[in-house]
Amino acid sequence: MSVQPIEASQPHAKYDRLIAAAKNVPPAVTLVAHPCDESSLRGVKEAADAGIIKPTLVGPTAKIKATAAKHGIDISGYELVDAPHSEAAAAKAVELIHAAKGELLMKGSLHTDELMRSVTAKGTGLRTERRISHVFVMDVPGHPDTLFITDAAINIFPDLDCKRDIIQNAIDLFTQVGLGTPRVAILSAVETVTSKIPSTIEAAALCKMADRGQITGGVVDGPFAFDNAIDKEAARIKGIKSPVAGQAQILVVPDLEAGNMLAKNLSFLAKADSAGIVLGARVPIILTSRADSLRARMASCAVAVLYADARRRAQVASAA
Repeated sequence: MSVQPIEASQPHAKYDRLIAAAKNVPPAVTLVAHPCDESSLRGVKEAADAGIIKPTLVGPTAKIKATAAKHGIDISGYELVDAPHSEAAAAKAVELIHAAKGELLMKGSLHTDELMRSVTAKGTGLRTERRISHVFVMDVPGHPDTLFITDAAINIFPDLDCKRDIIQNAIDLFTQVGLGTPRVAILSAVETVTSKIPSTIEAAALCKMADRGQITGGVVDGPFAFDNAIDKEAARIKGIKSPVAGQAQILVVPDLEAGNMLAKNLSFLAKADSAGIVLGARVPIILTSRADSLRARMASCAVAVLYADARRRAQVASAA
């Protein structure tokens, strides 16, 4: 499923094309852990009404029903699975994933660390051989491309091997949701390699890993400062010649602090929308914030559904 281009000057244009593409694939059964407030229930309702997801609500049934009734949200068509509290809801949702009762996991009104404790639990969690990481999928007004920022939510100080997985997770997402072959910029404070800034050395090593096939599916370069990663004129002034310079689509940050500040700067100063998804687990995880708009929640669902559909089709093809 390829994503059709839309003029970037249109409000929410880049999210609109992702949502439109998601409406053209089968809805994914989505286990929603502890949806006990208005924003999480309304986000689920909107995505379900659009035909993107088929939700199963996991949590204290009485509380979910009371919240829905209070805010006039009709959940009568959804399956409910009872769990007494937020941690139990997370554990039950993960258990249902193991039982093949869902293709996606979605965060409700519980804290992120509660959900991720169940996801990463030894023996019972959803870990794979790939390191788990988070991607912000950002629609920045006036910028021509959808921007992926990774990792700004899970790995605090990732080492080289972890960064390899972070990059590969983001590339796989970008390609499988139908956005093409991504240009990947590994960010630092400067665009030259220097022993005084360790992230520049790691950037150079990651580029060589890409050259040797340890990272595949994207065009990887770095280090870049933020300006010459996303602005062609800044790259030209610095004399940087690279297919990535000035037109990066995936921005790989040195650590969680840098990534979190970058994403929130874009959200609050540039008025960007930010969808969120966790990768590297057995299923994609829709990780939203209580501050997210309904549009961002819908986009998070759309990205996850497109990714799940690509995985589903790949499994069918491999079994044939």
